[in-house]
Amino acid sequence: MSANAPSTIIHLPHASRSIPAAVREAICLSDSELEAQLDRLTDHYTDELFPVNHPDVIPLAYPVSRFVVDPERFSDDALEPMAIRGQGAVYTKTVDGLPFRKELSQDDRNSLMDQFYWSHHNRLDHLAEAALAAHGRALIIDAHSFPSSSLPVDLDQSADRPDICIGSDAFHTPIELVDVIKVMFEGAGFSVGINNPYCGTLVPNKFYGKDNRVESVMIEINRRLYLQDEPKDIRKMEPEFSQLKGLLSEVILRLVRSG
Repeated sequence: MSANAPSTIIHLPHASRSIPAAVREAICLSDSELEAQLDRLTDHYTDELFPVNHPDVIPLAYPVSRFVVDPERFSDDALEPMAIRGQGAVYTKTVDGLPFRKELSQDDRNSLMDQFYWSHHNRLDHLAEAALAAHGRALIIDAHSFPSSSLPVDLDQSADRPDICIGSDAFHTPIELVDVIKVMFEGAGFSVGINNPYCGTLVPNKFYGKDNRVESVMIEINRRLYLQDEPKDIRKMEPEFSQLKGLLSEVILRLVRSG
């Protein structure tokens, strides 16, 4: 492995709205209904909001919408809490609990998982492996945004949502990472929730629960901080967007240096 391999991966799982034509054919929503679902569940502009401005940092963006296959879910529905609501790795229901896909055979599910889920996770495993070989540490920054009000599908229905949500894993998230993020955002005047309203953070499958040199922390940004009239008119607000992007750049740099 190259000594120049990055130590830090910014994981961007939900920024895309792209749905391949073959997948679209199996979705039982009109175009306008599908667009409304994408408006509500896409992490708008996170691929721009989380900057990559350091040689030890590399982005890994999931190339299609989470409605194709969600790379943040456990592959086994028996392990995935959201599967009971029809939003395991392969969604069968909308955010409102209505039918989303035409009936899906196990072979069709397996094909989707192979084409999108496992190919993406294999790339993530490879990047983490390269980081460990070059630096003895791999840091995953799991980059998200979230709606200002809870969705019907959300497990947490609390009305009072913080500006920033930090997600952690008991084995893969050093408390120092959480502290750095919390202090920096609170110092800038933002409210911060720990595993609230969303919990956990993505860890590469190959290392999950096995190697704590692979560290991971989730940073979720409340969309009210940077979007105009969400979800009806999804535009970036300026200067709020640029200011938030600058702060995230500082946070990420501190996390990279913390190793």
